[in-house]
Amino acid sequence: MIALCTITFNALAVTPTAHGELSSDMFTDSNKCAQCHAITHDQWEGTMHYNAYEDPFYQKEVLAASNDTQGIVDEFCSRCHTPIGVVSGEIPPIGGSDLSAIAREGVHCDLCHVISGSNGTGNAPFVVSPGNIKWGPFDDSRAAYHESEYLELYTTSEYCGMCHDVTHPLNGLVVDDTYTVWKEGPYAEEGVVCQDCHMTSGITKFEANPGRAGSGAQKREHISTHAIVGGNAFVTEVLGEEKYREMAVERLEKTATLSIDAPQIGQRGDNVSLNISITNSGAGHKIPTGVSEIRQMWLAVSVKDGSGKQVYNTGEVYDNGTVGNAKMYNTVLGDAQGQPTLSFWLAQSILEDNRIPPRGTVSEKHTFRIPEDVTYPLAAEATLKYRSAPQDLIDHLFEEDVYEVPVISMTEISTNIYENEEAAEDAATPATPGVGALGSVTILLCAAYYYMERREI
Repeated sequence: MIALCTITFNALAVTPTAHGELSSDMFTDSNKCAQCHAITHDQWEGTMHYNAYEDPFYQKEVLAASNDTQGIVDEFCSRCHTPIGVVSGEIPPIGGSDLSAIAREGVHCDLCHVISGSNGTGNAPFVVSPGNIKWGPFDDSRAAYHESEYLELYTTSEYCGMCHDVTHPLNGLVVDDTYTVWKEGPYAEEGVVCQDCHMTSGITKFEANPGRAGSGAQKREHISTHAIVGGNAFVTEVLGEEKYREMAVERLEKTATLSIDAPQIGQRGDNVSLNISITNSGAGHKIPTGVSEIRQMWLAVSVKDGSGKQVYNTGEVYDNGTVGNAKMYNTVLGDAQGQPTLSFWLAQSILEDNRIPPRGTVSEKHTFRIPEDVTYPLAAEATLKYRSAPQDLIDHLFEEDVYEVPVISMTEISTNIYENEEAAEDAATPATPGVGALGSVTILLCAAYYYMERREI
């Protein structure tokens, strides 16, 4: 059986499960899964996978897509967001009036573990075989409630690539290349798969998670975690999923690194240039990825003098939610008239792709003039910012003042510019501890002694 499953994945062309081919009552309720897989269920419940259908942004977008295309993309979009809803024929109608409770649970436990094959990657070409056999990444699993079978597909990025690579159903335009970029990049060459970063306790790296897949199961050196978090700190916040919002922020904070090249000395009236480099140091795909036409990543650069006066500023987020004078690192899609569009279903071309590839580096040059009335030193700071969607898009979909899209500081770097070499050298010289410093140490020692006396240590 193991050999047959492996052959099915590697060699045989299979037919993906079609719309309406199955019934939602053929799938096992997630609460039943939780009886033996409580930890895994707890990790999954509340995630973006769990909320793939209930995501309010997705619901607004898919309704707009349905209206714009007279329903042509209903099944196409839903196949990844409510796969049970599609294979059971409960979608359309796109509004979800016919959806069962189990289909509303998005990327569902039982859907994922009854995938018995795939016809490649992109646009969800999965083969679904609901029943007593559950497939997974172990070739020696034993379970009391159901049969367990190994399928190589579960150990590969191709499993994730079924949904995390999207081609426009009408014109073939690639609108999400997450899997393809990984496949063509350095991580694939090194044998690092999606699961190493997104299904372990490590952030941007593999970290073993010893434990058991279910109650009574054997202990293993690593059990895949099922939070599977990306960078969406917006929708997780809207849904009140604080744990996953924090995980998304942490992942964003470990995705990129900055470096800054600036002169140490600058005179009044001089034009000074800051060369700032951004490196995608932690993602196996481009940053940003996914629906990258609406993602926003940019550098905010600020220079202030010694009195706090602003000398140079770019990338600031204004009160109306717009971003001032900054290069956006994202994809710009073009519609039939060649105009930029945020609606991928209307896209017919890619006008720009400014994203940063895995381990790639891009640079920006920022030049400003040092004022005559400046107070030294000048403090230059660059911050890489991220937002899941433009504020005006969210205002358009939900009306103004309903949701504020959080702006995440991914990473930052700073440097100082001095009036002369003597000032720079003084700043670089370590301070010699004086009476004040010694006094602080004495106070701390006395406090520690008092604490130990009170504790009778």
